[in-house]
Amino acid sequence: MTTALKSGPQASPRKKAVFRTQRPEDGFAVWEMVRNTPGLDTNSPYSYVLWFRDFADCSLLATVDDEIVGFLTGYRRPDEPDTYFVWQTAVSPRHGIPFLGVKLFEAAADRQRDRGARYVEATVSAENKAILMVLRQYARKRSAEVTDRVLFPADWLGDGHHDEVLHRIGPLADVPSKQKENTA
Repeated sequence: MTTALKSGPQASPRKKAVFRTQRPEDGFAVWEMVRNTPGLDTNSPYSYVLWFRDFADCSLLATVDDEIVGFLTGYRRPDEPDTYFVWQTAVSPRHGIPFLGVKLFEAAADRQRDRGARYVEATVSAENKAILMVLRQYARKRSAEVTDRVLFPADWLGDGHHDEVLHRIGPLADVPSKQKENTA
C-alpha cells in the first residue's frame, strides 16, 4: 500500500486517557475536581482519601500524562454483594477526549461485572439527561433492563436538594473474563 506524505505541520497525535485504580494520595486532586464541577455534592478531602483506601478496587481514575482528568467512585453493596453502586463521577471538560465519561463508566462497571456483579446502580436527578442516556446505553448494549424508583426523597436531604432516583441496571449476563485495553 502506498501513502502520500503531506507537507506542512503534522497534526499532533490525540492523547489517550489511561484508566487506573485510585490511591489515597489522589484524594485531594479528586476533591478539587469535584469542587470545580457544578452539580456534584462536595465531600471533604478526607472522605476521598479514605474512599481511595477502602474502595479503590471499585473506583477508577482517568489520567493523561499523569494528570487526573476524570474519576468514578463506586462500591459493592454490603447487603447485596452482586450489586455495584456508582456514587460519583466527573471528567475535566478540557481534556478533549470524546466520550471519556462514557468510557470511564463502562470500564468501571464492566470490571465489576467481570468480578461477579449482576447489577449496576446509580442515583441520578431527572434533569441529568446525559447520565441517564449513558445508563440506558450501557443497559441496552448488555441486553439488561433499567428500573428506577425514588431512593431518597428530597426532604431527607435538605433544602434545595432533588429526589435521588435510583436507576438499577440488570441482571447483567455472565461474561468470561478477558483482558481489556486500559485506555480511552
